Amino acid sequence: MSGADAPEILAAYEAVRSDKDPTNWLLISYAAATGSQLTLAATGSGGLAELAGALDDGQVQYAYARVEYANDAESRRVKFAVVVWIGPATKVMRKARAGIESGAVKKVLAHHSIQVDAGDRRDLDEGDIVARLRKAGGADYNGGRG
Repeated sequence: MSGADAPEILAAYEAVRSDKDPTNWLLISYAAATGSQLTLAATGSGGLAELAGALDDGQVQYAYARVEYANDAESRRVKFAVVVWIGPATKVMRKARAGIESGAVKKVLAHHSIQVDAGDRRDLDEGDIVARLRKAGGADYNGGRG
C-alpha cells in the first residue's frame, strides 16, 4: 500500500472528523520525488485558506477538509471534501499517476461529500466549496443562491 493508511494519517483523519478537535484539514504528500509512498505533510485549523497556503506547486497532494456553514439562523452543517491537488509545476509522470494513486487515498479518506480537483489555489475558494457542498447535501435553504 502507498502509506495512505499510515497511523499518523489515520489519526489526522479522525481529528478532522471530530467535533471536539479544532483540526479542520490535513494534507498528504509524497515522501520522495519518485515512488508512491505517502506521508502526512501538515494539518491545520485555519480552514480552506490556510490549506491553500500549504499546497506545493510542484507536487500532487491530497487533502481532507472539514467545512462548516450555516443554512439559516437555526441550522449549522458540517461536510467534508477530498481535494486532489495537482500543482502547476508538477512533473508529467507524477501527474499521470495521480488518477490511479488517488484511489488508495480516497479509500482511507472515505467519508466525504465532494471531491475537488484543484490545479489553482482559487479552486479552494470557500464560497465555491460551500455552494458545491450545499448542492451535494440536498436541502438548500437559500434558494440556490449559495
